[in-house]
Amino acid sequence: MIVIKLNQYPLLLSVSLSLSLSVFLSLSLSTGQSLSSKVHQTPTAILKGSKDNVQLTCNHTIQNYIIILWYQQSTGDTAMNLIGYAQYKSITMEKSFEKHFNVSGDGSKEAYLHLLSVRAPEDSAVYYCASMLFDVKTVHCANYEAHFGSGTKLTVLDIPVTPPKVKVLPPSAKECEDRNKKKKKTLVCVATDFYPDHVTVFWQLNGGANITDGVGTDNTALRDGNRRYSITSRLRVPAKKWNKASNRFTCTVRFFNGNDDIYVADHINGEEGTVTL
Repeated sequence: MIVIKLNQYPLLLSVSLSLSLSVFLSLSLSTGQSLSSKVHQTPTAILKGSKDNVQLTCNHTIQNYIIILWYQQSTGDTAMNLIGYAQYKSITMEKSFEKHFNVSGDGSKEAYLHLLSVRAPEDSAVYYCASMLFDVKTVHCANYEAHFGSGTKLTVLDIPVTPPKVKVLPPSAKECEDRNKKKKKTLVCVATDFYPDHVTVFWQLNGGANITDGVGTDNTALRDGNRRYSITSRLRVPAKKWNKASNRFTCTVRFFNGNDDIYVADHINGEEGTVTL
């Protein structure tokens, strides 16, 4: 099995491809580079019940790239584990995944990952495909880039799907009392009681474009004792914007329910006041 640590830099990996030789590959997680735009993975998200079957698709149009690899990144893990790969139409599976997973297709163009009778929670993970050039030569070391798909987040459901409750909280009383010394005010958006954790949070001012400056959102949603999730996002705004009652700050949570994205929002208006700048 190979393990790839997720970061933005090339890694030197010892990779056993179950061939007659072992090669060392320098894999670059090259999302954002031109060739990565030629690797397409679908779907982006999927919800399934226990014992359902799942199929993921990966295709590419990179000339001379003949291998499609499939990886699993388990929830809360920073590593990716190789499941198997297609080299042209030749399929190789890692032993630890042989029982519940299968790979099919042609590594030079399109390959599929099949999850058989999925299990909760162990099969809930993000799955990535990667397209790679592999050339068997007499040398045992080579540097090739693996170009990755965007990933598929799979949740194997263990309780009913539940959309979030969303609430926007005003700046703290201390921030509001100190109108002049605090040039920034912090609004907090809390989304609670949702399952699963397929959510995205964004902010808007007066119905305009999504705000990016001053936004801080939890990296992951937290699961509580009721097995539902919560997530928090914070928006720092200039005091002069908060101290204008006509300004409306809206927090929207996009939630994937298995079929569609639904949107749940709450808003709060600023409070009229005078700020000395």
